[in-house]
Amino acid sequence: MTNLVYFSSVSGNTKRFIEKLGRSAARIPLHAREAALHADEPYVLVVPTYGGGDGKGAVPKQVIRFLNDPDNRSKIRGVISAGNTNFGTAFGLAGDIIAEKTGVPHLYRFEVFGTPDDVRAVDDGLDAFWSTQQLQTVSQ
Repeated sequence: MTNLVYFSSVSGNTKRFIEKLGRSAARIPLHAREAALHADEPYVLVVPTYGGGDGKGAVPKQVIRFLNDPDNRSKIRGVISAGNTNFGTAFGLAGDIIAEKTGVPHLYRFEVFGTPDDVRAVDDGLDAFWSTQQLQTVSQ
């Protein structure tokens, strides 16, 4: 397992972003007939936003199914979302919804498959975030 879990549709936009990060990551299966992913350590979730702005269907069903597993949900530590700025206030909405429902921070949002600046910001941000998480674990 890895500390990065993501979902990517057949378009592969989120997968391309993950590949540019160069970090190991576990993918939530695209199809229900595939074996379910089970997180065995804390992770940050990277998720695309679906829909056109009304919030309905913003979180992919595969991600909902993954987070409906109490053990998977207990290990989420943060969320990063992808989206399209053409959707206005719904840009990255899936991250807002997941953050609210799981009580974790929405760490970052990027458009479609991210720019080099997005990749650098997320890479640096993940290092800083996990350093903070380790400090919290040690002090508990």
